[in-house]
Amino acid sequence: MNPEYGKLYLIPTRLGDNPPLEVLPLSIKKIIEQLDDYIVENEKSARRFIKRVSPGKSQGSLKLKLLNKYTQKNELNHFLDECKEGISIGLLSEAGCPAIADPGSDIVKLAHENGIQVVPLVGPSSIILSLMSSGMNGQSFTFNGYLPIEHSERKSTLKRLEKLSFDQNQTQIFIETPYRNNKILEDICSILHPDTRVCIACDLTLPTEYIKTTTVNEWKHIKIDLHKRPTIFLIHKD
Repeated sequence: MNPEYGKLYLIPTRLGDNPPLEVLPLSIKKIIEQLDDYIVENEKSARRFIKRVSPGKSQGSLKLKLLNKYTQKNELNHFLDECKEGISIGLLSEAGCPAIADPGSDIVKLAHENGIQVVPLVGPSSIILSLMSSGMNGQSFTFNGYLPIEHSERKSTLKRLEKLSFDQNQTQIFIETPYRNNKILEDICSILHPDTRVCIACDLTLPTEYIKTTTVNEWKHIKIDLHKRPTIFLIHKD
């Protein structure tokens, strides 16, 4: 690492709208108070978060670069220019941890390639929190992101993940767009083996948090509305 370069701090955020320091360590506040340069996914929510963490920090001093689905690959080469000038930058997640089911891994890769020190900070990851609380295998697990939308592809993917779980004793983790959560639970109940265990971890760290692990057969008789609620799904077949 080049000691003359600034550092790239990976800054987690809340998973919901609770007070930041209820779920984030004081070290996040200290780093945010030191930094003026940030790479963010959404400027408005990033500014709001920074203000919640450090109300006295001048919003006018903030310099934000946007990293989202509209960012061109060739733009990334200039995102870390300040680091090469000795100025540290914060990579700020929209929810949870940067680069984990979240944009940012390309920036982290670029930092390593350019000899810039990467500093990950402690904060909530819905994937890890759901695995911790599921009672499923935490020694071997896979996060699969989003499942296919098309029904036949989704069905074959769910069956494949169930088989992988059984063959390798591996927890399979995935997410869905929040407005399709109820539909994926219906699919899970109709496609997977009745004895396969399913964990639903919803609204993690929020007052409405809901975490339950039981069999597919039991889930068929449980009424729960997951519509538009951030949810992690985990399955394990013994």
